[in-house]
Amino acid sequence: MPTGGGKSLCYQLPSLMRPGLTIVVSPLIALMNDQVKALRELGIAAGCIHSGLDLDEKRKVFSDIKKNKNYLLYLSPERIQKPGFAPWLKEQNVGLFAVDEAHCVSKWGHDFRKEYSQLSSLRLIKPDVPMMGLTATATPQVKRDIIKQLGLKTPDEHVYGFYRPNLFYQVEFCEEESQKEAYVLSALKKNPTGRVIVYCGTRKKTKEWADSIKSFGDSVGYYHAGLSSEKRISIEEKFNSGELRVLCATNAFGMGIDHPDVRLVVHTQMPGNIESYYQEIGRAGRDGKDSTCLLAYSKKDKGLQAYFITSSEASEEIKAQRWTALNAMTQYSEGSECRHSDILTYFKDKKRIEKCGHCDTCKPDSDRKILVSVEVAKSKISSSSSKKRKKKKTSFEKELSKEQILKSELIREWRKAYAKEKDIPAFMIFSDKTLKDLVQKDPKSLSSLEEVYGLGKKKIEVFGEALLGELSAFS
Repeated sequence: MPTGGGKSLCYQLPSLMRPGLTIVVSPLIALMNDQVKALRELGIAAGCIHSGLDLDEKRKVFSDIKKNKNYLLYLSPERIQKPGFAPWLKEQNVGLFAVDEAHCVSKWGHDFRKEYSQLSSLRLIKPDVPMMGLTATATPQVKRDIIKQLGLKTPDEHVYGFYRPNLFYQVEFCEEESQKEAYVLSALKKNPTGRVIVYCGTRKKTKEWADSIKSFGDSVGYYHAGLSSEKRISIEEKFNSGELRVLCATNAFGMGIDHPDVRLVVHTQMPGNIESYYQEIGRAGRDGKDSTCLLAYSKKDKGLQAYFITSSEASEEIKAQRWTALNAMTQYSEGSECRHSDILTYFKDKKRIEKCGHCDTCKPDSDRKILVSVEVAKSKISSSSSKKRKKKKTSFEKELSKEQILKSELIREWRKAYAKEKDIPAFMIFSDKTLKDLVQKDPKSLSSLEEVYGLGKKKIEVFGEALLGELSAFS
């Protein structure tokens, strides 16, 4: 289920119906504390054990477990691996295991954690206790790996809720950083109320963006994993209270954040994969009111993500998977049919749609679309525009002829039908950027297809002949 979709109810409600202990594995102390606080306010017996508690607080939790017929206990994956946990667990009456953020179990997930990969030990200690895994972002491959790693036995699988009709998805390619700034400032101007999260690709960029936005008068802070624990807690509290309306952050911020009034989520750099992107934009509009998700990306964003991959210590197998994920994110950014439809198909949601009517692809003239305001444009992109005029236009910037437009519509229909047949998003066949280059170059052979942007040998091998057939049929 998507971020904010109510996954926690899937184990909280059963915990009230099943006598005994419900153990929830959760990756973040802040997330555990928030859920325990909310449950206790409802009169539900719940607690958590983590490094932030003193000895007396931990003893109180164990005492409460003994006193209550039903109890919800939140633990970190590291706590489960500690000596003494297994003997203690054997003596407990456990009704349910729930693994939250379950994509962390899978080496194919976007946030793999070694401690999560050892959770199969719960099955060895209590083989007959039901177990569930919950996540907002699992591709079919990750889902299969979660089932394998947790040792789930023929589990029921539920995948739904990825469609968010109140969100407007918009992606803009920016040649210059000044253009990104123009879009971000225009987005803030269009959304003067409610919280705003501005995601940045590096720690350095969080402060740079915060300084830039602050100069335009908004209350803004920045957040990343390199800040001290005290500083991060302080920033979170200010954002929670509304003292800060805008927060510029790396992907270190967000997991477990549940504000209903996030009206705008901006990505100033392209994330490394669709799973991370979807999880982060999912923090917008949890109250069901209209909200905007803007991605302003540039060519060098892919280079940054490529650097993260090549400099990581992951195995070559994992790196190969990350390259595939990055290519999918790039193709999504370059456009296809409908951004909401693409997301639903990518995650294999049970609900599918043809066109949403509230994304930049389906409705490019929507009044919800962020347009660079005249004032911002004058101050931010006038100089870069004059430089741009001197450059020779690429094939992507040239206007299509009438014949090329007709040909592109024919190929678009073929792409749509082929994607539906294979049950994959249209952008994974090829993006709109590739489509434009294709009709301009008008290849006549398999070898000439290799000169088209975004068509590698594998794609040409799979559907090159069919594509050439469509092009020749038009001629």
